[in-house]
Amino acid sequence: MGNPRPEVIIDGKAAAAILADKITADVAELRWETGLVPGLAVVLVGDDPASAVYVSSKHRQTVAAGMASFEHRLPMETTEDDLLALIERLNGDPAVHGILVQLPVPPQIDAGAVLNAIEPGKDVDGFHVLNAGSLATGQEALVPCTPLGCLMLLKERLGDLSGLHAVIVGRSNIVGKPMAQLLLSENGTVTIAHSRTRDLATICRSADILVAAVGQPEMIRGDWIRPGAVVIDVGINRVTQEGKPRLVGDVAFAEAAHAGAITPVPGGVGPMTIACLLSNTLTAFRRSLQA
Repeated sequence: MGNPRPEVIIDGKAAAAILADKITADVAELRWETGLVPGLAVVLVGDDPASAVYVSSKHRQTVAAGMASFEHRLPMETTEDDLLALIERLNGDPAVHGILVQLPVPPQIDAGAVLNAIEPGKDVDGFHVLNAGSLATGQEALVPCTPLGCLMLLKERLGDLSGLHAVIVGRSNIVGKPMAQLLLSENGTVTIAHSRTRDLATICRSADILVAAVGQPEMIRGDWIRPGAVVIDVGINRVTQEGKPRLVGDVAFAEAAHAGAITPVPGGVGPMTIACLLSNTLTAFRRSLQA
């Protein structure tokens, strides 16, 4: 007999649907008021299967929200100069309010140079150094989609986050660091840990909020989680178990029955990431109207 499931599952799919419905209504209202709609340009270089699936999903949801979707699928051999030229054109296109370059890019392209070439006001992934710096200093910024979605799920579950101890396992620019800044802005007490942190299990056990974003399948064991803690599992890891491929998170989900609440994989953080991409595109559109 297996371990029991956690009692409270945080349904990211349902939360994303609610957010998407609100965005769709806001887009329709703005279209009626201005005659314009937000436009999202997504650039895919190469033919990575997982990336192609993500891009197709983003396109479908962008269109479903009433936004304009511009897809640019470039061959694997595309040069950095050619990609930068496309970004420059998109930066200057008034119909495009958000630009996303799907990662990873092929090895001949410097991802950092590409991301920093995007106009910060159109950087709906929130990866540009100016957006990262603005977030870190408490100024207006476009925030990376995954941590933004995580914060929404946490606030929906817990309400006021003031004084709660959040442990983030993972220090990436995409999730770990911006997640820490967002939680600090909510008056949380934040510890950033990672795979080389000494006595990581003990640090995790101290958390009221545990955010796992380390990219290692089921690294966070059940006895690392304090009873009643809220666990946000950002990991999406493809593994083979009993001869079958499946997705697992960074948390050993079946061992986490004592958590106060937990996001599943899949169906937790992932849907919120795309919904927050649409939210960021809407935010960029609104700011362009005020410019």
